[in-house]
Amino acid sequence: MARSKEQNDRMRESRKEKIRNAALLQFVKQGLFATRIQDIAAQAGIAQGLLYHYYSSKDEIFVDLINEALDKTIAASYSVRDMETGPGEKIRFALERLVDTIENSQTFLDTCRLITQAINSTAIPIDAQDLIQEKRNIPYQVIEAIMAAGQKEGTIVAGDPKMLSILFWTSINGLAIYYSTNNNRDVELDYRIIASMFLTEN
Repeated sequence: MARSKEQNDRMRESRKEKIRNAALLQFVKQGLFATRIQDIAAQAGIAQGLLYHYYSSKDEIFVDLINEALDKTIAASYSVRDMETGPGEKIRFALERLVDTIENSQTFLDTCRLITQAINSTAIPIDAQDLIQEKRNIPYQVIEAIMAAGQKEGTIVAGDPKMLSILFWTSINGLAIYYSTNNNRDVELDYRIIASMFLTEN
């Protein structure tokens, strides 16, 4: 029996996800330039020729990974912004979820490393550079607005909201990088320690 269009679409997306996951592992381990398209195909467990049905080059996969990661972060930021609760609770909730993700998602850790590598390199595809330039500041702006609103209601500490937003995101990214590059994970992460930097009452 022939597969339906929906089944074909699901299969195609499943294969693309497998390719993206394989590429993420290779890029984090070897870097963009040392990674070969055949490395990605082997990691994904598919033929190199089949991979080219989905992506024309490793650069295209790299750009797709960067775009997906930025879009997910932006969507999550907007989701927190739109919660029907006060700014302080939004910050508390966001930190709790992010710290939990750091502890439980290797993909999140690898993605943070990939984004950091991309931001700190000028030798990445121009499309990736453009995406970073266009999208990277949006989550910072969202958290900055929440911090400012929290200061007005007295639940967020005093200080430049932009600086607080930078501290929020760099704390999360720093923890993710540490966890991604350090096998010693005997210290249990506690989001409340980070939250105490921002909340007037923790």
